[in-house]
Amino acid sequence: MNSPNETPRSFLSPRSCFLGLALCGAWLGSGAAAGFAQVSPAEILNPQLKALEETYLPQLKTLNRAIGSTKFPFPFVLSRYVGLDPEQQSGTDRRGLEFIKFHDRVVLKVTGNYNAAYNADLLTQNERASRTFREVIVPLLQLVTREVPAEVGCDAIGFEIAYHVRRKTRTSDYEGKEILVAVLDRTDAFAFPRSANDQERQDILNHSEIYVNGEEFGLALGEREPFNLEALARSAPRPSESAGGSAATATGTGTRLLKKDAPLPRGLRAPGAPTPPSGSDPPEGQAAPAASPADAERLQGKYQTQLDALAKGGAANVQFVDYAPPSFGIFRNQVVLQFTLRNPLRFEKESSSIYKRAAQSFDLFLAPQLKTLLEKLPADEQIQGLDITLLNQLAPKPSSSSEAVEFICPLKLLRQFVDAGITNQELINQSVVLVNGVRIALNLQQVE
Repeated sequence: MNSPNETPRSFLSPRSCFLGLALCGAWLGSGAAAGFAQVSPAEILNPQLKALEETYLPQLKTLNRAIGSTKFPFPFVLSRYVGLDPEQQSGTDRRGLEFIKFHDRVVLKVTGNYNAAYNADLLTQNERASRTFREVIVPLLQLVTREVPAEVGCDAIGFEIAYHVRRKTRTSDYEGKEILVAVLDRTDAFAFPRSANDQERQDILNHSEIYVNGEEFGLALGEREPFNLEALARSAPRPSESAGGSAATATGTGTRLLKKDAPLPRGLRAPGAPTPPSGSDPPEGQAAPAASPADAERLQGKYQTQLDALAKGGAANVQFVDYAPPSFGIFRNQVVLQFTLRNPLRFEKESSSIYKRAAQSFDLFLAPQLKTLLEKLPADEQIQGLDITLLNQLAPKPSSSSEAVEFICPLKLLRQFVDAGITNQELINQSVVLVNGVRIALNLQQVE
């Protein structure tokens, strides 16, 4: 019987995607489906990651089959992209296992979509994340530690799981997505399934990397509210100043454990990871030849020093988050430069709508930053747009709720806007706006 705070979802429709974390190919599905395949080592350019993929390819194939035949409380599918709607999931790339680079560590990443829809009025963000961790990540950890040798040549095991969240406002009732990312040291990951009690498991999580929608999160198992981050002594290494703060420098078909294809909060997503197909037409004025992940990867290498400098300066001046530095990606077959910014504005969750918050986020925070951002961009005609995610905090408790507002804008129109050639509404009309992974229409003046 279904819990009153969830709605059962069936994702068995004929025809999916994962957070841009990097697995491509023809992965046919779960359980008894034939023709399983794993990311080919030939697709990976980074020599270290390529060697790992070659070495452990048989184990990854076996693990994929084991996950496909495991029963979860709600359907779970490995996927290259996270945050997909049910009807999108049956035909997409399901090679959700791969070695990537994240925060200067090699991580064996598991990515997928959990098709549960939590009621945000009944479950807090911590309760939703805790439940997803228990129902999905714990069983996945058991399978990983069973099928993959403990001496596997990586530093950590990471999980990126998207699930659905239903919310109500005074004027609307909508369903969005949330993305939980957990990165455990390899030793902790193999010890976790053998932990004798919940306290031992909580101790492991307290010094692991946990993110919800792109923000660090003090996941408290079985509790209503998360732990205060300042009280946790997390041991996971952070990018060093000498490395330019690059949190995701994997090459090839790597990833950035946390998003783009299911609108970001991006955590582990490799520069150049492809985005899922879109059903709508590209914005006007973008007639450039189709770009490939290889183009994004080449630009990442070419301009990495410049991007590192931009990230270092932007952390203080433009509110860049430290775990998702600027990186190139592909959106609708064109190269975009991706940024994730923490919005300093605070919103009252109950007295505002997603549309008003998105409008104010653009007009009051992002628009004044655009001129500074554009002045520091690499001068390369292959860059066709910016993909900017703003992480909004919702009051009354800043740590309890957040949302991601993503603006994907043609670069040509952005330049016209900062030069006062077009209005803010004209720019928005030719851009893509997403809130927690759901595309919205945005009339700035109407909702202000």
